[in-house]
Amino acid sequence: MDSISGSRRELPQGRRWVVKIGSALLTDNGRGVNSTAISAWAGQIAELRQRGIEVVLVSSGAVAAGMDRLGWGRRPESIHQLQAAAAVGQSHLVQVYEQAFGCFDLRCAQILLDHDDLSNRTRYLNARSTLRTLLSLGAVPIVNENDTVVTDEIRFGDNDTLAALVANLVEADTLLILTDADGLFNEDPRDNPQAELIGEASALDPRLLDMAGGSRSGLGRGGMTTKVRAAQLAARSGACTVIAGGAREKVITRVLAGEVLGTLLLPEADPLAARKRWLAGQLQVRGALVLDKGAEKALCESGGSLLAVGVTAVEGRFHRGDLVSCRNSGGREVARGLVNYDSKESARILGRASEKFVELLGYRDDDELIHRDNLILLQG
Repeated sequence: MDSISGSRRELPQGRRWVVKIGSALLTDNGRGVNSTAISAWAGQIAELRQRGIEVVLVSSGAVAAGMDRLGWGRRPESIHQLQAAAAVGQSHLVQVYEQAFGCFDLRCAQILLDHDDLSNRTRYLNARSTLRTLLSLGAVPIVNENDTVVTDEIRFGDNDTLAALVANLVEADTLLILTDADGLFNEDPRDNPQAELIGEASALDPRLLDMAGGSRSGLGRGGMTTKVRAAQLAARSGACTVIAGGAREKVITRVLAGEVLGTLLLPEADPLAARKRWLAGQLQVRGALVLDKGAEKALCESGGSLLAVGVTAVEGRFHRGDLVSCRNSGGREVARGLVNYDSKESARILGRASEKFVELLGYRDDDELIHRDNLILLQG
């Protein structure tokens, strides 16, 4: 594999990480929830927090933990049995996390999502706002698929993909996938003991999927293929991905320190360029907001959010979370972004300060009409 420019030295400079832990690690290969390992990972995440890095934890293991609690030796095929196992296991898993993080004076919060939550724009913004608020409060969000009610995700989904979507959602700098393998090898090391570990590569290198194999443990739903695809998803918002052996001592803090552990998969574009492509290419513009000169200056020169006070007109019909165009008084498009209020609400609050939103709408979810993190400037 060709050497890729870029360095693990940049990992500590990130401000936000998503850490995903697989089922085999969390349940000690099916022998029950591994409380000792969870405590160790919690301590390492606490060290990241002390370094000023926000962390979202994506946790597998609910079904596997439930299987252990119910005394089942094999993963069932019935959807309802899988849902029952997830319900039993999830509550136990969260209790273990609560105790582990509590030892380091950290609060954790359970977030159950399915892929629809991240594909529907309104639910996307709701989930994003919740996660941002939790991180600002110093909590560690613990995300899992909502296995207890969603059937498709139990049968076809995987938490590697979910972790990548969460990395996109919160604009993480790094996605760290902890698994029962030491990383991605050029061949399956179970078949060839001489297989070589891929230390660093482009996440979009087409050869990676050819090297990836299936699930090693049989407990989880993903294998190395899903981890490579997750890295490709994370790369679309500019995040790098590290796939590393979660059983290694102090693996999280060692990766943070830049030690060469596992496989580092790099995006081919910086976060701003990647996100601009995503907003411009993946979503359809649903409407437009006309800006006064002050708002145009705040966006283009100061990099600020778009406030309702700087909007003079609303065009088209759109919903919360839709992509809208931002135009100046001369009709030139200067930006695009995901709007926090629908077209009717936007029309009622245009030209008004955010303090008036409750009076005008009966509620106030966001101060900004479009937050700067969801707004991309266009070259004139």
